[in-house]
Amino acid sequence: MSLWRVAVPVPLRKLFVYEIPESLGIPLRGGRVLVPFGRRRLSGYLLGAAEIAAADGLSVRPALALLDDTPALTEELVDLLVAAADYYVHPLGEVLRSALPPGIDPAEARGELREPRIKSATELSVAACPGAGEHVAELAKRAPKRAAVLERIAAQGNVRAADLRGIAEGLGAHLRRLAADGLVILSEQERPPDPFFGSPVERDTPPELTRDQAAAVASISARLDQRRYGGFLLHGVTGSGKTEVYLRVIERALERGLGALVLVPEITLTPQLVRRYRSRFGEGLAVWHSGLTDRERFDQWRLLRSGEVRVAIGVRSAVFAPVHDLAVIVVDEEHDTSFKQERGFPYNARDLALLRASRAGAVAVLGSATPSLETYDNAANGKLERLVLSARATALPMPRVDVVDLRRHRMGPGEQRVVSGPLHAALHETLSRGEQAILFLNRRGFAPSLTCTACGWVRRCDDCAVSLTLHKRPAGLVCHYCGARQRLPETCPACGAPDLKPVGIGTEKAEEILRALFPEARVARLDRDVASGRGAEEVLERLRSGEIDVLVGTQMVTKGHDFPRVTLVGVLLADVGLHMPDFRAAEHSFQLLTQVAGRAGRSELGGRALIQTYSPDHPAIIAACTHDFEGFAALEMKSRAELGYPPFGRLAALRLNGPDVARVESTALALCRALNDARQKVGRQGAAVDILGPAPAPIAMVQGRHRWRILLRGKRRDEMRRMILAVYDLIESPPHGVRIQLDIDPVSML
Repeated sequence: MSLWRVAVPVPLRKLFVYEIPESLGIPLRGGRVLVPFGRRRLSGYLLGAAEIAAADGLSVRPALALLDDTPALTEELVDLLVAAADYYVHPLGEVLRSALPPGIDPAEARGELREPRIKSATELSVAACPGAGEHVAELAKRAPKRAAVLERIAAQGNVRAADLRGIAEGLGAHLRRLAADGLVILSEQERPPDPFFGSPVERDTPPELTRDQAAAVASISARLDQRRYGGFLLHGVTGSGKTEVYLRVIERALERGLGALVLVPEITLTPQLVRRYRSRFGEGLAVWHSGLTDRERFDQWRLLRSGEVRVAIGVRSAVFAPVHDLAVIVVDEEHDTSFKQERGFPYNARDLALLRASRAGAVAVLGSATPSLETYDNAANGKLERLVLSARATALPMPRVDVVDLRRHRMGPGEQRVVSGPLHAALHETLSRGEQAILFLNRRGFAPSLTCTACGWVRRCDDCAVSLTLHKRPAGLVCHYCGARQRLPETCPACGAPDLKPVGIGTEKAEEILRALFPEARVARLDRDVASGRGAEEVLERLRSGEIDVLVGTQMVTKGHDFPRVTLVGVLLADVGLHMPDFRAAEHSFQLLTQVAGRAGRSELGGRALIQTYSPDHPAIIAACTHDFEGFAALEMKSRAELGYPPFGRLAALRLNGPDVARVESTALALCRALNDARQKVGRQGAAVDILGPAPAPIAMVQGRHRWRILLRGKRRDEMRRMILAVYDLIESPPHGVRIQLDIDPVSML
């Protein structure tokens, strides 16, 4: 009898034993196997032969089929993922599944097994029929969500169905009904090629390295040549040429027939980076990002798995890319919070990159102008070697950064409160010289809320504990957490007064004000409402080619972009995010301000940045103005040490949610009691683990589910782990309707 341990992708940490009949073939570790699981048939993952004793007293069921001739997961990746599942205390089957492209497994439909759902490279397109826009108002009376979908389609004429996501739940049903009513036409069209490879690029000539760059390349290459693990922090100011260091090290790996992996935080960074890599290495790249179809992602995965391609560039999930003979892992902008997966398997791609490199005998290079304090501390303690690029590669000075105190400059030209007098003057000077500007505001929409000035009523989401954001195009009130939309009321629903007023500012309002202040300027906006994926790259390309004079946007405009004619950067309201209920709020604000200021002065034209704020004396703002990372880090580290927060302590979050608030609360209280009991059993050392909570989350309800949380804080991971394992049965099997997510090393405190 051939018995194998199998990890099944279900929310259970245990492994299962199945018989592999000889008739199925030879099982291999890392291969996929189709197994019966209850009444279902699921794709599991073979981990190794099981002892006969493991089946004692059990009725072992036979597997149904082996799904791979060559294991889908390499031995290296299986070992990595087993270690990751253990560290994050997460079901191994779900962890293994997260490392494979979606859609490759067979699935069940109505009891019948169907083929893998990898789709052809087509996409659903929606076109508005003539006069469709005239039906929006009438439709809004009986089906407001469908009306919102129709309004967007009518405004654009022809649109990808994928670009309509987020307007309303059940998008497919809305589209089918609109088509049945003769208002839109649905069609499958061939998906355009991936824009990252859509146009040819010229091969570049590597520039001469600066002294700092050459020293960094030499240090990393020395460890690479030894084929031994080395962890490096490449700490370089904005514009210091970190990417050129990455390119040289990867080039050295390729010359030796080895592979490389580059992780970037956002898809908007990927096209620019891919162009740089194509111009240096040609077309032998695999790109891994969320804009790919299942088929495209599978194709990229297959190229890497077969060894045809040895360099992968991608976002968070690319940390699992099956790169052959992996020798270099780069994590660009390592401080970025988007490397942390929040749902499902809550891993941090930066941390897994270090783990993967250590197991593969590869070098890991974490690059940033504003390293996370955890990474900075690891470098200070010798866990990483810190390599410093102290000046810009072009020898140009860093941009001058000035603060505009909004307590003094309360009203700007035109009786508006968005663009202050000093920023208006700087914009006027910049535009008169034919140069460009980027304005940053980390808040999309027109205004954060709509308020009745007569009675104080504020429209809030019915399913989330937040106010609805006012949008002008298309007009409506939108929840940025669940996507719900409502029509704009003409009068206050509470008191009937017509005195409804937008409160606060978003990027949409900022764009409107800028167009009014500078009617001759070409103003554009970049946020998730305007563009994502391909659309974001189109906007950035227009800025790069000079078709845009002023670009206003959210975080999408702050990172990694290099625009030589951008000489002015303005931060419209630095206070957004500065006072969030998060111990990392000051760190995140400092990083954002430093990064966005670094978009200015990338050429001989020079540059400056203006930061508008109501808190000019805040340490994060003072440090950002002087480009003083060391000073900010020293001050923030002192505060963290006093409170026992990372990097001076470890955290684990237990997040509970459910539709019944009383049941969620009672479960949270029971879990907290169990944790306290477990802490006593751990012994005196366990008392060093603080249990914070339970308490409602800062955003107490999302999508109709009430949210509570418990935070564990301590200095020793092993003590915290023993406490978590002691209560894991409750985490794994909570009361009906309640979900509990365990997040080791959480990033989000909301």
